[in-house]
Amino acid sequence: MSQQKISYKNTNNGLMMSAYLNFPDDFDENKKHPALVITHPGGGVKEQTAGIYGRKFSEHGFITIVTDASYQGESGGEPRQLENPYVRTEDVSSAIDYLNTLDYVDSDRIGAWGICAGGGYTVNAAINDKRIKAVGTVSAVNIGHMFSKGWLGDQDMKDAIKWLEFGATARSQEAKGDDVVQMPMAPMKKEDTPYTDLKEAWEYYHTDRAQCSTAPGYGTARSLTQLVTYDAFNMAEIYLTQPLFVVAGSAAESKWMSDDLMERAGSDNKEMYIVEGANHMKLYDIPEYLDEAVAQLSPFFKEHLGVSEPIEA
Repeated sequence: MSQQKISYKNTNNGLMMSAYLNFPDDFDENKKHPALVITHPGGGVKEQTAGIYGRKFSEHGFITIVTDASYQGESGGEPRQLENPYVRTEDVSSAIDYLNTLDYVDSDRIGAWGICAGGGYTVNAAINDKRIKAVGTVSAVNIGHMFSKGWLGDQDMKDAIKWLEFGATARSQEAKGDDVVQMPMAPMKKEDTPYTDLKEAWEYYHTDRAQCSTAPGYGTARSLTQLVTYDAFNMAEIYLTQPLFVVAGSAAESKWMSDDLMERAGSDNKEMYIVEGANHMKLYDIPEYLDEAVAQLSPFFKEHLGVSEPIEA
């Protein structure tokens, strides 16, 4: 497996995107290969869990592209750390646009995979973009429902009106010239949350486990005016027709969102795999759990995208 750091112009918003391209051992630039678009969590960057999965999938025969989201990481855009879900969804399709410019990528064999909110964005992209031929998720989060229904899915959705008001106030302040109002994308301190999954999210993003200088852990509060009402699985029962493979941990407090995806997906070919003993965050980087997820997802993508023999260009 080899890797290149690249940049390309986002066809949706004109920003310059920073990404890694990972190549399989049998890569031949004179042949056409299947590819996977890899999407990172909200608040994450390409050097963290998405990058690990990107490298792992390339070891199984795929070209993978792992991109920092617009306004985040080393990609361009202001204000920094904007988490607009519609932009994040379009980032997936923009990466496919870029892959279509590469002579060695087979445009008929492109899949998409995402983790946490990146899984939700990947699903939403697949609902809209039929160039995606197969879809995989790990610890999927429908980020709109996370805000409107809460981390456990038991919150009265009307309680989220306060987040809409907070986001609207932030936008007004910024329009008048005030500094960008920030909000945490994961707990900034361990004691900030009662949830086991999210205590580990603090550890992941803010300790030596996976902290990264380009992932500060906060987003823009203005994003709430899009996030709260966003449904990553909107119309999935009708338009999510591609093969789907969903992975979740047996102990994940977020598992209800993967269950919801499975129930709502219209695909005739959908499967869910439970990694026993894993929670939401352990699937990010703990080898025994991550490797089990890859061992299940790789055959799925091989079946639907094909990697046994690259196609002559």
